[in-house]
Amino acid sequence: MKPDSLIFDMDGTLWDAVATYAHCWTQVFAANGIDRKVEKKDIQGYMGMEAKQIYRVMFPELPESTIEKLYKEIVIKTDELLPQLGGEIYPGVLEGLEQLSRKYKLFMLSNCQKGSIRDFMVFTETKPYFCDYIEYGSNFQPKHINMKTLIDQYNLKAPMYIGDTDSDRKQSDLASVPFVFAAWGFGNTDSYAHKFDQMKDLTDHFLSL
Repeated sequence: MKPDSLIFDMDGTLWDAVATYAHCWTQVFAANGIDRKVEKKDIQGYMGMEAKQIYRVMFPELPESTIEKLYKEIVIKTDELLPQLGGEIYPGVLEGLEQLSRKYKLFMLSNCQKGSIRDFMVFTETKPYFCDYIEYGSNFQPKHINMKTLIDQYNLKAPMYIGDTDSDRKQSDLASVPFVFAAWGFGNTDSYAHKFDQMKDLTDHFLSL
């Protein structure tokens, strides 16, 4: 089926900003007396999980009230630094988004904290390419619920979700949305409607439909 819209994941699909996230976490932890320097390798494997869940997994010994406090402070710190430091934009992403936006309705949907998609758009100057976006941090709902929200709100008839992890695939299945695997990202999966090894191949494919 030819899609009428493409919904993109962010981290691991459009860019890699994990080093910046790790820097923000380290600063917040230090401010709260937690002696732990966070590096990119420490959190890259958690990308794709809901933001608060990452903190719960990494710090199972901390009470929920502390997790909530850290989460709020990390949101503020990331809002401050992400538009400045940004991340590594994957090859072909900026050109691909611009080209695809001429043919399809484009959306973003991520498990990131509130404000991170906006910060991505500021850093990459890609806001004009997207119709809308939803972040986990704006409503604390899983991706399949937020996919259905976009589908209903914009009357999408044949959307596809583009992500880089098996959890993205599972959420797409729950929403009955075909999953496109961005194999250049953080994760892996054996189940997908399409698989691409680079953004240019993905762009060329959808432009040819």
